[in-house]
Amino acid sequence: MYKLILTAIPCGMLLTGCVDEPSTTAPAVTTAQQQQQQQSATPQPPQQQSQPVNKPTLSQEEVKELNKKLLSAAAEGKTDEVKVSLAAGAEINAQDARGRTAAMAATHGNHVETVKVLIEAGADINIQDDRQDNPFLYAGAEGYLEILKLVIDAGPDTKIYNRFGGTPLIPAAEHGYVEVAKEILTRTDVDVNHVNNPGWTALMEAIVLNDGGKKQQEMIQLLIDHGTDVNIPDSEGKTPLYRAKERGYHEIVQILQKAGAR
Repeated sequence: MYKLILTAIPCGMLLTGCVDEPSTTAPAVTTAQQQQQQQSATPQPPQQQSQPVNKPTLSQEEVKELNKKLLSAAAEGKTDEVKVSLAAGAEINAQDARGRTAAMAATHGNHVETVKVLIEAGADINIQDDRQDNPFLYAGAEGYLEILKLVIDAGPDTKIYNRFGGTPLIPAAEHGYVEVAKEILTRTDVDVNHVNNPGWTALMEAIVLNDGGKKQQEMIQLLIDHGTDVNIPDSEGKTPLYRAKERGYHEIVQILQKAGAR
């Protein structure tokens, strides 16, 4: 702050000096500022938003033709053609005359990469064909391990059963697909003691419908390790132990007895 200094003037007037007063003169406006002010004052035209490009509407006949191409390509494992058909507007869950979707057709051919692409594109893996098969049921029954892994990753409905009222574990046990059975038992909630329409569990089919060899012995031990009930009888009231003895499968008899079979 500055002090106000008053000086006496002979004529009786008072003068002020050394006073720091704010300037009342408006600052000069530069040319650049003037241009900016003029631009901001001028109304600007609204910006046009980019519009999404709509695909041309397809007729029913065109969609049907694309669906045929999709199903054919999937059945033959032509993954690139599957992608082209989907991009063109084919319906991913379209079904052929046998009720097979593209995912099911690809599973039949064990075309792993094609199944992978279809699942990633949103295929419904639970749709059953005319034989009540779907990718989960069929891959398990046929021993298609890599496809089974993909389908399990996608989260199948494990309460959907095949035409025999069974899970994929039962035919896998029958055929001795040990790795497939491991995948099902460790990564899904499939019931190891499920009884199908003929009245057999996975354990019973592993005994009755195969040769009792090393692979079946390993399968039976695997089922036991995952909690199978070794005393569930078949539709005739015969136990797994009875059926194993009946067939002379001595090693399996020993495995069953060790697990408490009667």
